[in-house]
Amino acid sequence: MKLDLSFVRAQFPAFEEPSLQGWAFFENAGGSYPCIQFINRLTSFYLKNKVQPYYPFPASMLAGELMDESYKRMAEYLNVEASEIHFGPSTTQNVYVLANAMRPMWIDGDEIIVSCQDHEANAGAWRRLADRGIKIVEWHVDKEKGLLSLEDLDGLFSNRTRLVAFPHCSNVIGHVNPVKEISQKAHSHGALCAVDGVAYAPHSFPDLKALGADIYLFSLYKTFGPHLGLMYVKHELIEKMENQSHFFKEGITRSMITPAGPDHAQIGSVSGILDYFDTIYEHHFDEQAVPSQRNSALNRLFREQEKTLLERLLEFLRSRDELQILGPHKTDGRVPTVSILPLNKSLEEVYATLTQHKLMLGMGDFYAVRPLMDMGVPLEPGVLRMSFLHYTSMEDIDQLIAGLKSAL
Repeated sequence: MKLDLSFVRAQFPAFEEPSLQGWAFFENAGGSYPCIQFINRLTSFYLKNKVQPYYPFPASMLAGELMDESYKRMAEYLNVEASEIHFGPSTTQNVYVLANAMRPMWIDGDEIIVSCQDHEANAGAWRRLADRGIKIVEWHVDKEKGLLSLEDLDGLFSNRTRLVAFPHCSNVIGHVNPVKEISQKAHSHGALCAVDGVAYAPHSFPDLKALGADIYLFSLYKTFGPHLGLMYVKHELIEKMENQSHFFKEGITRSMITPAGPDHAQIGSVSGILDYFDTIYEHHFDEQAVPSQRNSALNRLFREQEKTLLERLLEFLRSRDELQILGPHKTDGRVPTVSILPLNKSLEEVYATLTQHKLMLGMGDFYAVRPLMDMGVPLEPGVLRMSFLHYTSMEDIDQLIAGLKSAL
């Protein structure tokens, strides 16, 4: 089965937007294009249901139903319970709330292992607990390739380890970490596992039950939807946390770790992401399947498309002596987020030329300050990052390669 790319791209208005014509989008790790299904749901909510939800009049009842539907359908795709799904303003904010909610579970001198491969969203808030009696143990990356070593991790555990925080994959290196194995290691030491899936989820919604992590977070604006952060937290774990909402919300798990309150319209429109997935599934497959099975089939379809494009790009990059590739040079075990350093020209000069070729890319540290520090990469100006998703075309890749040939 091959992805029908024309059908896929027809679900994204950005590809028909006149002001974007001729531009190839390679900053998807910073935020994806939104699908039309999400846009329609958000627009409809603001037009018809922008009232306080859950009151017994029609517009309000429907608003509540739309929100509940998003919790339910997202949980079904991720293979967990609806009560374990939480929506907050952003992943960074969500981790901040979690760190404060979990601190009372531990005593002074307890330890948290925090990887140095993380985007700061899943690092900074945990690290701040050092000011409140928690010992932070750093899990450094390999200086050459930026990878995390499981052997190194084994040497970091102690009888005081309470949590291991790490990314599913790096947002600059692109390497995918073995979440299930790391979760099992953490649990064998009586520790919890918090996984930053922000850089991974745009390429493949995970089966969270299979992964075994206690906490998993990602950003919906990077997965074709609204600017919200999604938290999966095991139900039994929330019950041990300190309530972060109003005192009368104690015991109401949907509220306890979302102190700002829900964004009704955006939560109600999250189902648009699943509408998009269902549309793509039904276009490609005849078999009836439950949402988690649909997710698995779509992941295979999306990964195959991305792998074909990534092979073409990496083949070109490996052939050039004027640049350094950060992280793995092969497609195995990585997502199509590729960072490079030009060796003969300044990063700013290369970036400017690429922009002239109508290429939308990222330049900087992308809040992945710690892995770049571990690898000895200057934070100013940082790295050049190229990131793409299953809706990217081979013509986009060829435009990128042509631009790189000119820029380097």
